[in-house]
Amino acid sequence: MTKELTKSALHGVIPPLVTPLDEQGEVDRRSLERVVSDQLDAGVHGVFVGGSTGEIALLDTARRTAAIEVVTGTVAGAVPVLAGAVDTGTLRVVEHARQAVRLGADAVVVTTPFYIRPHRDEIVEHFRQVHAAVDAPVIGYDIVSATGSRLTADIVAELASSGLIAGLKDSSGDLASFREILRRTELPAFTGSELLADTAVQLGGAGIVPGLGNVDPHGYVRLYRAVRESDVEAASAEQDRLARLFAITSVADQRRIGLTASVLGAYKAAMALRGLIDHPGTHPPLLPLNEAETRTIADILSDTGLLGS
Repeated sequence: MTKELTKSALHGVIPPLVTPLDEQGEVDRRSLERVVSDQLDAGVHGVFVGGSTGEIALLDTARRTAAIEVVTGTVAGAVPVLAGAVDTGTLRVVEHARQAVRLGADAVVVTTPFYIRPHRDEIVEHFRQVHAAVDAPVIGYDIVSATGSRLTADIVAELASSGLIAGLKDSSGDLASFREILRRTELPAFTGSELLADTAVQLGGAGIVPGLGNVDPHGYVRLYRAVRESDVEAASAEQDRLARLFAITSVADQRRIGLTASVLGAYKAAMALRGLIDHPGTHPPLLPLNEAETRTIADILSDTGLLGS
């Protein structure tokens, strides 16, 4: 895929894949192959490896490399593969982005720099240098909860007009800003919201990048298709069911483990219960869910039609 072709290719449901681990803490290649196959069976329009749901901030080079290799090899050109190039500064991001492209990724997904507190001009320069360094489209990723700085509508508009980004994943939770970006640019803009997916696509969003799509990609594909076909009733019903499923992310006791472990651990526990992955482990320092929490997740899966009684 070239930079020129990406705009038309980017649409639909592009789940940010988990990175399954075996009991020794290595990337579980067979489980990841099953995850990708399930995504393709569901009819997703692309996959995103090395995002926040994939625990990108916790992966070392070997695990990041293994994940991209498995995903690109399993997809085998069937849909676009987006790969996260997420790190604190430009030099590190360029290194990650070049590696991802060498391993077969079709586009790279890049946040603002973090740990530092960048000025808006420094954010633009960051994207300028990454864009110049890789022969692949760059997708902007707004996730202020993790980076501490926004890709505001003004910044996105400048990046788009300069041709520095080919699309946007918006995980800001700010639907008004998302709408403004759609008004001011022609970028394919995706929502990262599991709960406002129908609304974002109805507003003109190009698609959905839902972490919960690891657990139920078929549901999000049905939702997307219903919105595109103007079947508001079906889209609303599917969104309501997915909202009930999303309750798995609040099962863990956050007096014992953090929010990230609660959410990603829930996804992996649900996927293990569904037979998609062999082991629900997360990367250190994230702590696991306990047996009682996993039983509650099983009940929610049953209630939403994803686990037989």
